[in-house]
Amino acid sequence: MIWGGYALGLGFVLLALALALWWRSGVLAEQTGLPDGRILYTDAGSAWMTNDEALYDPQLRLVGKPDYLVEEADGSIIPVEIKSGKAPPEPWESHLYQLAAYCWLVEREYEIRPSHGIIQYKDRAFAVDYTDELREDFLDLLTEMREDMYEAELDRDHNDWNRCARCGVASACTQRLG
Repeated sequence: MIWGGYALGLGFVLLALALALWWRSGVLAEQTGLPDGRILYTDAGSAWMTNDEALYDPQLRLVGKPDYLVEEADGSIIPVEIKSGKAPPEPWESHLYQLAAYCWLVEREYEIRPSHGIIQYKDRAFAVDYTDELREDFLDLLTEMREDMYEAELDRDHNDWNRCARCGVASACTQRLG
């Protein structure tokens, strides 16, 4: 009879532990900023599921590796880009165009146009609609960038000291701010 009481008590403890772990997994999943669905692809450094294959559009010669692609219950595929910094009041323009590129690549690779994508900052997520306007702006920017590739020198397009300080080509730049 004593062993039965221990077994029953142990069963309650294990049940309580299982419920606590289940609740904690839900909290952690919510903190990731990922939408509900099946993860199709990740390049976020998680060793259990990293995908070395980049998405590629041969017509535009565009390559990209979103942090996550999540397939929702309705079959839509949502690209998710994770940013390590705190969220600005609105997503940075460069982040919007990066997400638009991933939406474009999903459309080409999976033949499903995403309705939106997600930019997840450290403290906030933005769901960004993949509108016709964003799509066209992205394609126009890509065209402009390709045209600029053949210019001998381009003018700096900002007055942001922090941006210049973090720039990968600052040592060779003749227009840097600092």
